[in-house]
This record gives sequence, structure tokens and C-alpha cells, in this order.
Amino acid sequence: MKKTSITAITLALALAALPSFAANTLKITVNGMVCAFCAQGIEKRINKMGATKEVLVDLKKKTIVVEAKDGQTLDGKAISAEIVDAGYDVVKLEPVTQSVADIKAEMLKGRSK
Repeated sequence: MKKTSITAITLALALAALPSFAANTLKITVNGMVCAFCAQGIEKRINKMGATKEVLVDLKKKTIVVEAKDGQTLDGKAISAEIVDAGYDVVKLEPVTQSVADIKAEMLKGRSK
């Protein structure tokens, strides 16, 4: 099987497994992110999406948090497709109530302890 066929099948399966919903902030668990270059690439791709206000990538926890612009919602399937297209596996996608700023503040608190 050609690599493009495998990628297309992987993308289709990943999208089918994800819940179809829109949210203001999403937390995505991703496999395959191993370095700052990976994180930067994902962050750039998601930031280019129209509804994205802010993105936080945590390599240590292998998570990405995406916050929508005011008055807009995020399309979980579209974001997941973008991540899979970049070469990573989406393990889990869930809505969260915190903003990216709140999550960053918590991370800083945890480091200062």
C-alpha cells in the first residue's frame, strides 16, 4: 500500500473516532510530538485556522490546548485533521472550561513550588 493511502486511512479512522462537536477551548492529547520543532510546527498550523485565538503546546504532557476567538467556536474534527495531516496521532480530544491563559498560569504556579 502506498504511504498516501495509509495516511488517508489513518486520517479517516482518527476522524471517525472523534466526537463531532464545537467548543471554545479544546485539549488534545497527541502522540508523536518529541521536540520543540514538532511543537512549533503544530502551533503554527493551528494558529492559521480562522477561529483560533491562542494555542498552547505542552511537550511534557503531549497535549495541545486551543482557544477560540471571542464569539467563535472550534471545530474539533478540523483541528484533529490538521494534526494528523502534520504526521501526529490524536489520542484524545476534550472540551475544557479554562482559557489558555489560565492553563499557562497554573503551569507557572506548578513550576514555582
